[in-house]
Order: sequence, then C-alpha cells, then structure tokens
Amino acid sequence: MPLPFLTADGVFEAHEDDALAHVDHNRWRRPYRPGPWRVAAAALLLLLAAFMLISTMIIAFAGTWTWAVVCLIAALAVIGSALRILLAGIWVSPAGLRQVAFLRTRSLSWSEIDGIRTVQQPVRWLGLPRTVQGQALTVAGRGGAELPVLLTDHNADFLSRTEAFDRAAFAVEAWADEYRPVPA
Repeated sequence: MPLPFLTADGVFEAHEDDALAHVDHNRWRRPYRPGPWRVAAAALLLLLAAFMLISTMIIAFAGTWTWAVVCLIAALAVIGSALRILLAGIWVSPAGLRQVAFLRTRSLSWSEIDGIRTVQQPVRWLGLPRTVQGQALTVAGRGGAELPVLLTDHNADFLSRTEAFDRAAFAVEAWADEYRPVPA
C-alpha cells in the first residue's frame, strides 16, 4: 500500500497560506531547544517520581491510606518540578518576551524593551554562585531600567554549546527587531 505522505515527490508540500489548525502564530514559543543539562535533571526527577509512585502503590495496598496520599502528593510535586525545569527559559511571541524561571515568570511587552544585545561579562555557571567569564544576552528597558540577564552561554541550556547559544541569541534579537516598536 503506497503511503504518499512518506514520499518526497511533493504531494503534501506545506504552503504558508495553508496553516494547520494546531498552528497558532500568536502563542508563546521558545526559540531554542532545552539543553542536555536541563533535560537530564528533569529525567532524573521523573525517574525519582516513578519510584515514588510505585512506593505509593505499595503503601496503598498495605492499607495505610494517609501515607499513600502523602507519598502521592510528594510524587506529584516532583513531577511538577520536572515540568517546571523543562519550561524554564526565554519564550517569545508577537506580544513580548517572557522569562520563565523555576519559581517565577516575568513578561515584558516589546514596547517596554529598548534593546537586546550580547555582551561579554562574568556569568553564573549552571545558575550556581560561581561565576566564569562568558557571554550573556541582556535586555535594556525603556528609560535605562536595568533588567536581569536573559541567557548565558553557561546556563543549563547552553553549557559547552556555544553555537546553540549564538543561534538562540540571534533568534531572540530577531524577534525583538521584528516586533519592537521603532522609537520616533
């Protein structure tokens, strides 16, 4: 049985005007993939959660429902932490820029941003207090407001992946150039 969607003859070529129903150009998107350190940390947390869910089942079969509920809540908290680790990063949309951290999210509209640039400066290594010399993608707010560093080449997404950092920084700068209003 021929499967025409697997062939390269162009039967199902996508055109820009043929937007799929699930494609929404106004949604928030991350202009880069999560790095291996972030994915590894989330995978280890999910492995721990799997063991916690198995222990929840064993405790429930033993008949101590109170501790089974406690263990289930702890496992769900670990799963939520793993998902939050995977969601952390910089997200962009036509509405603005969003910096998602583990415990907080900060959104800026493009009109609040004066400029985005890559600079050489001391950066935190994997978010720890230790600093090393590296590159950082910084954002300047309107009126000279000092805003936090968006990305560094030593965070969990770009450690020892300088090409990926350069592509991500270029992508964020391109979004800013496209959607930031030009000052009069």
